[in-house]
Amino acid sequence: MNVAIDIVSDFVCPWCYIGKARLAAATQLVLEQHPQTSFQFNWLPYFLNPDTPLAGEPYRVFLEAKFGGAKAVDRLHAKVADAGRDDGVQFDFERIAKRPNTLRAHRLVYRAQSLGHRPAEIEALVARLFSAHFQRGEDIGDVATLAAIAAECGDVKDVVAAYLASDEDAKKLKSLAGKVGKLAVDGVPFFIIQRRLTISGAQTSVLLAAAILQTMQAPA
Repeated sequence: MNVAIDIVSDFVCPWCYIGKARLAAATQLVLEQHPQTSFQFNWLPYFLNPDTPLAGEPYRVFLEAKFGGAKAVDRLHAKVADAGRDDGVQFDFERIAKRPNTLRAHRLVYRAQSLGHRPAEIEALVARLFSAHFQRGEDIGDVATLAAIAAECGDVKDVVAAYLASDEDAKKLKSLAGKVGKLAVDGVPFFIIQRRLTISGAQTSVLLAAAILQTMQAPA
C-alpha cells in the first residue's frame, strides 16, 4: 500500500526539523507491522515570517525582539535542543548569524518535486537544507549556497543557480503557500495523511505512526 503524506513546514522552524525526524521514525514503526508499505512525501511551503527581507536579517536580533530578550531566547533554544536530542536531531544555534527568507529554499524543493527527482534525492535535499540552517549556520536564502547544496544532492549547480537567480516559480510558491494557509494550518509542522487526516505539530513518532495506520485501515 502506498501512503501519501503532505508535509507543511518551513526551513527556519526548529520544530519542523524535529517533526521530520519523528515522521521518519513513525514510518519505520509502520513498516515493522506492514513491511510492504511505501510512502510518498510531498513537501509544501509555509513562511513562518513572510515579511523577512529577501536578503535576510540578523538572527539573534530578530528572536530577541520577538520573544522578549536574550534569556527568553536561550531558554527557548535549550528546550528545542532537549526535544531534538531525544530524536537524534542536533542544533547549533550559535552558528546561525542570519535568519533567511526561505522563498528560494522552498523553490528549490518545489523544482525538484516538479521535475520528478527521485524521492531519496528530495529527502536528502530537505534534510540538507535543515542541516544547513540549524547545524552549519549556512545562509539558505543565498543563491550560491543553495546551488551548492543542490549539487551535493545530485543536481546541476549552474542550472540551479540560474533558476534561483530568476523569479521562476516564485508566484506559484506564494500562491501555493496561500492555499496551504487556507487549510486551517495555524502552525508547523503540519501533516496531511492520505488527504483526509491532519496532524498539527511535532507530535511523537508513536502518535504519527498510529495516525498513519488509522488511514491505512480506513476505507478509501
